[in-house]
Amino acid sequence: MPVLYLLGLLVALTGMVVLDRRFTLFFWRDARRAAVVLVAGIVFFLVWDLFGIGLGVFFRGETSFMTSIQIARELPVEELFFLTLLCYLTMNLAAGVPLITRALRARSDGARAGSPALEERP
Repeated sequence: MPVLYLLGLLVALTGMVVLDRRFTLFFWRDARRAAVVLVAGIVFFLVWDLFGIGLGVFFRGETSFMTSIQIARELPVEELFFLTLLCYLTMNLAAGVPLITRALRARSDGARAGSPALEERP
Protein backbone atom coordinates (compact mmCIF):
# COMPACT_ATOMS: atom_id res chain seq x y z
CA MET A 1 0.00 0.00 0.00
CA PRO A 2 2.33 2.73 -1.21
CA VAL A 3 -0.12 5.59 -0.59
CA LEU A 4 -1.19 4.74 2.95
CA TYR A 5 0.90 7.48 4.62
CA LEU A 6 -0.30 10.09 2.13
CA LEU A 7 -3.92 9.04 2.70
CA GLY A 8 -3.42 9.30 6.47
CA LEU A 9 -2.05 12.82 6.06
CA LEU A 10 -5.01 13.77 3.85
CA VAL A 11 -7.48 12.41 6.42
CA ALA A 12 -5.74 14.39 9.18
CA LEU A 13 -5.74 17.55 7.02
CA THR A 14 -9.45 17.06 6.39
CA GLY A 15 -9.96 16.89 10.14
CA MET A 16 -8.07 20.17 10.56
CA VAL A 17 -10.30 21.83 7.96
CA VAL A 18 -13.45 20.52 9.67
CA LEU A 19 -12.30 21.80 13.08
CA ASP A 20 -11.27 25.13 11.56
CA ARG A 21 -14.68 25.52 9.90
CA ARG A 22 -16.64 24.41 12.97
CA PHE A 23 -14.89 26.73 15.43
CA THR A 24 -13.76 29.53 13.05
CA LEU A 25 -10.14 29.08 14.04
CA PHE A 26 -7.78 29.97 11.19
CA PHE A 27 -8.88 30.12 7.54
CA TRP A 28 -12.50 30.85 8.43
CA ARG A 29 -11.41 33.74 10.64
CA ASP A 30 -9.21 35.51 8.06
CA ALA A 31 -8.43 33.52 4.90
CA ARG A 32 -5.83 35.88 3.44
CA ARG A 33 -3.81 36.11 6.65
CA ALA A 34 -4.11 32.35 7.17
CA ALA A 35 -2.84 31.62 3.66
CA VAL A 36 0.18 33.88 4.15
CA VAL A 37 1.01 32.33 7.52
CA LEU A 38 0.54 28.78 6.25
CA VAL A 39 2.70 29.32 3.16
CA ALA A 40 5.39 31.06 5.25
CA GLY A 41 5.45 28.13 7.67
CA ILE A 42 5.67 25.55 4.90
CA VAL A 43 8.45 27.46 3.12
CA PHE A 44 10.37 27.86 6.41
CA PHE A 45 10.23 24.14 7.13
CA LEU A 46 11.02 23.20 3.52
CA VAL A 47 14.15 25.34 3.66
CA TRP A 48 14.96 23.72 7.01
CA ASP A 49 14.52 20.28 5.41
CA LEU A 50 16.70 21.19 2.44
CA PHE A 51 19.48 22.39 4.74
CA GLY A 52 19.16 19.19 6.77
CA ILE A 53 19.30 17.08 3.61
CA GLY A 54 22.29 19.04 2.34
CA LEU A 55 24.12 18.52 5.63
CA GLY A 56 23.29 14.82 5.62
CA VAL A 57 21.13 15.04 8.74
CA PHE A 58 17.79 14.28 7.06
CA PHE A 59 17.20 11.43 4.65
CA ARG A 60 14.25 9.57 3.21
CA GLY A 61 13.64 6.28 4.96
CA GLU A 62 12.50 3.31 2.92
CA THR A 63 8.98 2.10 3.66
CA SER A 64 6.20 0.45 1.72
CA PHE A 65 3.66 2.98 3.03
CA MET A 66 4.99 5.96 1.08
CA THR A 67 4.84 6.75 -2.62
CA SER A 68 8.16 6.76 -4.41
CA ILE A 69 7.56 10.31 -5.69
CA GLN A 70 10.26 12.76 -4.64
CA ILE A 71 10.24 16.52 -5.11
CA ALA A 72 13.98 16.73 -4.59
CA ARG A 73 16.73 14.37 -3.50
CA GLU A 74 15.66 12.75 -0.21
CA LEU A 75 12.48 14.89 -0.13
CA PRO A 76 9.31 12.83 -0.67
CA VAL A 77 6.05 14.43 -1.79
CA GLU A 78 4.50 13.38 1.52
CA GLU A 79 6.74 15.90 3.27
CA LEU A 80 4.75 18.77 1.73
CA PHE A 81 1.53 17.34 3.12
CA PHE A 82 3.13 16.66 6.50
CA LEU A 83 4.45 20.23 6.74
CA THR A 84 1.04 21.56 5.73
CA LEU A 85 -0.56 19.46 8.47
CA LEU A 86 2.06 20.56 11.01
CA CYS A 87 1.55 24.26 10.28
CA TYR A 88 -2.25 24.00 10.08
CA LEU A 89 -2.42 22.06 13.35
CA THR A 90 -0.20 24.62 15.06
CA MET A 91 -2.34 27.54 13.90
CA ASN A 92 -5.57 25.76 14.86
CA LEU A 93 -4.09 25.11 18.31
CA ALA A 94 -2.89 28.71 18.63
CA ALA A 95 -6.40 29.95 17.84
CA GLY A 96 -8.24 27.19 19.72
CA VAL A 97 -6.46 27.13 23.08
CA PRO A 98 -7.66 30.63 24.09
CA LEU A 99 -11.23 29.64 23.13
CA ILE A 100 -11.02 26.47 25.22
CA THR A 101 -9.46 28.36 28.14
CA ARG A 102 -12.21 30.99 28.06
CA ALA A 103 -14.93 28.34 27.86
CA LEU A 104 -13.48 26.39 30.79
CA ARG A 105 -13.10 29.56 32.84
CA ALA A 106 -16.70 30.59 32.11
CA ARG A 107 -17.95 27.12 33.02
CA SER A 108 -15.93 27.20 36.24
CA ASP A 109 -17.21 30.68 37.14
CA GLY A 110 -20.78 29.60 36.40
CA ALA A 111 -20.46 26.49 38.55
CA ARG A 112 -18.99 28.51 41.40
CA ALA A 113 -21.76 31.10 41.27
CA GLY A 114 -24.53 28.50 41.27
CA SER A 115 -23.10 26.08 43.80
CA PRO A 116 -24.70 26.25 47.27
CA ALA A 117 -21.59 24.70 48.81
CA LEU A 118 -19.52 27.69 47.77
CA GLU A 119 -21.96 30.42 48.83
CA GLU A 120 -21.42 32.24 52.10
CA ARG A 121 -23.48 30.99 55.02
CA PRO A 122 -24.94 33.32 57.66
